[in-house]
Amino acid sequence: MKLYVGNLSPHTTEDTLRQTFESHGEVSSVNIIKDRYTGESRGFGFIEMYTKAEAQSAISSLNGQTLDGNSLNVNEARPRNDNRFGGGRNGGGRRRSW
Repeated sequence: MKLYVGNLSPHTTEDTLRQTFESHGEVSSVNIIKDRYTGESRGFGFIEMYTKAEAQSAISSLNGQTLDGNSLNVNEARPRNDNRFGGGRNGGGRRRSW
């Protein structure tokens, strides 16, 4: 099960995040999202855990807990929306001028 982890400190590493979540079960992957230009953390990441029960345990225990000075926001990850042109009115943000 894939989890979203938000409000990460810029000082939090993938190893620290893995250790934090491993107390609730086996972690298959950890990925902190980084800015493509600066390489700095964007403040969120994703954790994959092997079982749903372990993931639910991590959510209930770690959501709101402090890690490296920041209060974590832990939820089940939502599927990615690949709408490249945005959403909303008028054709998803693309304007035609003819």
